[in-house]
Amino acid sequence: MRLVIDPRTGRARLTIPKRESERKALAWAAEHAAWLAAERARLPQPRPFADGAVIPFGDGTLTIAWTPGTSRLVRLDGDRLILSGPPETLARRVEAWLRRVALRLLSEDTAHYAARAGVTVSKVAVGDAIGRWGSCASTGVIRYSWRLVMAPEAVRRATAAHEVAHRLHMNHSRAFHAAVEALYGRAPDAERAWLRANGAALHWIGRAAQ
Repeated sequence: MRLVIDPRTGRARLTIPKRESERKALAWAAEHAAWLAAERARLPQPRPFADGAVIPFGDGTLTIAWTPGTSRLVRLDGDRLILSGPPETLARRVEAWLRRVALRLLSEDTAHYAARAGVTVSKVAVGDAIGRWGSCASTGVIRYSWRLVMAPEAVRRATAAHEVAHRLHMNHSRAFHAAVEALYGRAPDAERAWLRANGAALHWIGRAAQ
């Protein structure tokens, strides 16, 4: 039996052998309640989008600044993200703004690497998948996590190069990795390491405090 905590969601996952009793497995997991609590205590804290919150944005940060008023527009002013309107809609509008910026930047990154590779991409979209930062379908549709807009710019671009390389090789063969290096200009080892070390924390940004 195996019990783990997903660092991106805080959920516990219990894996049991095929013929193992479910009741026995749940009892075994209950015996590890203290361990589960300790592991959850080590997880990143939720960082909701709120007035005064500082969030990562590419190679810098943004400070959310709410001001009284009726406008629902979200405006970037230097390193401040300014908005007014109903306070209860602030979080939703900040996320919507970040999603729009992520789509624009990742579309530009994708077009750049697609031109270098000599391939076509039928569509670029963003979502909030937990298990992957990007995906490329055989139809030419590439999807990314919008949370990449909060990662360093090099990490975002390396992810785009990775997905575009799948338009050449729909696998993770040596030829695929060689294509990624050719498109990106080098092996994106540092960028992959950054996502392994920091990627889970990005999923806690914008999450309401528990």
